[in-house]
Amino acid sequence: MNVCFATSECVPFVKTGGLADVAGALPVALSRARPDIRIKVFLPLYARIPVFDHGFVHADDLGELNVTLGDEPVPYHVWYGHLPDSEVEVYLIDCPRFFHRGTLYTDHVDEARRFILLQKAAFDVMQRYAFSPDIVHSNDWQTALMPAMLRHAYAWDERFRQARSVLSIHNLAYQGLTHPHYAWEAGLPVDHAVPGGAYHMDGAFSCLRAGLVEADQITTVSPTYAAEIQTPLLGCGLDGVLSARHNDLTGILNGVDTAYWNPRTDAHLAAHYGAGDLGGKAACRTALLAEFGLSAPPDVPVIGIVSRLADQKGFDLLVPELEQVLREREFRLIVLGSGAPWLEGFFRSLAAIFPDKVGLFVGYDEGLSHRIEAGADAFLMPSHYEPCGLNQMYSMLYGTLPIVHHTGGLADTVRDLDEHPDQGTGFSFHDARPDVVAATLHRAIDTFQDQDIWRAAMRRAMQQDFSWDRAAASYLNVYQRALSQRP
Repeated sequence: MNVCFATSECVPFVKTGGLADVAGALPVALSRARPDIRIKVFLPLYARIPVFDHGFVHADDLGELNVTLGDEPVPYHVWYGHLPDSEVEVYLIDCPRFFHRGTLYTDHVDEARRFILLQKAAFDVMQRYAFSPDIVHSNDWQTALMPAMLRHAYAWDERFRQARSVLSIHNLAYQGLTHPHYAWEAGLPVDHAVPGGAYHMDGAFSCLRAGLVEADQITTVSPTYAAEIQTPLLGCGLDGVLSARHNDLTGILNGVDTAYWNPRTDAHLAAHYGAGDLGGKAACRTALLAEFGLSAPPDVPVIGIVSRLADQKGFDLLVPELEQVLREREFRLIVLGSGAPWLEGFFRSLAAIFPDKVGLFVGYDEGLSHRIEAGADAFLMPSHYEPCGLNQMYSMLYGTLPIVHHTGGLADTVRDLDEHPDQGTGFSFHDARPDVVAATLHRAIDTFQDQDIWRAAMRRAMQQDFSWDRAAASYLNVYQRALSQRP
């Protein structure tokens, strides 16, 4: 099976969010699951990518190439390499005019044009290397036009005649709204991009909508989120087209790097431990408290937060109640994050009022994030919505029970201890209200007093399978469904 995997970011080369983690891990997991699969990853060569540090070489056999955008030929070069420790091929599209900017994403008027070039260049490189993909896998709006290009711009090429397309939604809120003129530059029917057309939305040509209309299969990052985005509340205006495609829409939980996030081997920790030997976790808890100048007896739980401090993350739900909970109950709160100034100010005020109960680090520190996951007893994620979420998975792998809103990937990964006494792995609440969050905190603190129940839940949580191998098997099923749609 041949797969073209197109993305706007990819670890370890460049990252702004979860898409990069998926792009760096999923192709490797797919190749591990199917040794006969051949994957070519395409992404831009941004100025910040140190090509030589990652072992890339210039594709001298291709030389300078040109992509035609509308009636303008735009030159570009290609750099070639691999994802680390794999045979997955990576092609960097080198066009300084479009990709050597201060940030990966911009608000420039040519933003859509930048990624049209990426997508057309990917087709161009595949043509030049006589690579016939069985699957073209696009990700988010930046590469969402490739399914439409397969049907229209490249329908003439026998090389792509049998290719089928998969579009993965990582962030539905960003839709690539632009001028209908760019549909013509992409080789697509302009009448689809103007008012009344299938690709039109909110007075603009929507790159993401075009992909949702034309892709053979659609995925998103959790089963619950796949249902939620078919509703007006979380559908970002695309709930209609997603509902119409519900038979072709699959939610697949992202995996995590279980080699990097592993309490048995994590270099950031004061001690190592596993589900069969939890002794090291107590040492991690003591070290974490000491790092913030705090202490706590064994029956006082430590609750951790590692997050962007943003409205989406639900921290506004804590503002009316958390100070009172801190006054009423004995627990320690460790917070690592930055973001909205008013939320930073809220946590600063708590740290000032309760210097013996609250530890705060404003900013980000990778090692500290690991130490909080290992040293905390519980982890708080009250997100209003969370397409997938990763920290709740990290927490469970480290025996730290999540306290979460029952939404998106949080609903799919965390089982409430009261609702499922023999299967529970954390605590969840259904109503996103301050009093409900406070009640759930009280419930977790009360449950912590019964260490037999708590430790059993810890062991269950640590035995969950959040590996990319699990996710890869689900994506291969989606690929097979797409291929079954061949005439």
